[in-house]
Amino acid sequence: MDQAVRALTEDDAAAVATLEAQARAELQHQRGGPVHLAERPAVGEWRAVASSSDAVWVATIDDVVVGFLQLALRADRTAEVLQVYVLPEARELGFGDWLLEAAIEQARTSGCVALEGTALPGDRATKNLYERAGITARRITVWKAL
Repeated sequence: MDQAVRALTEDDAAAVATLEAQARAELQHQRGGPVHLAERPAVGEWRAVASSSDAVWVATIDDVVVGFLQLALRADRTAEVLQVYVLPEARELGFGDWLLEAAIEQARTSGCVALEGTALPGDRATKNLYERAGITARRITVWKAL
């Protein structure tokens, strides 16, 4: 079994679009998920991202895409993990850690001074991923519909 993390290519676009849809479906049922999804529209067209300067990596098993991470490099020298997702059956194999390592290295080489990401309340897997990389909460945002 060949496992790898590599940069997104145009050939990965359909697979990543499918993964993004699965990730969004999972978030829909999590606390805070509907608001998070409303604030962050789906990319959907990953071919355009693959040919842009956005930083996106895919995790593969035998050249089958099983996960991805999308990173934004902002003008304030902060890198933001916009999306990270690994198929449930490929979790616990280290892909999330490898994807995050690639993002951190890209942020450093791009001159960023900080990296941030979002984990929804109750999303222990994402919180654990960030904590393993030494990324900790700097703010907790609360919300109530009125």
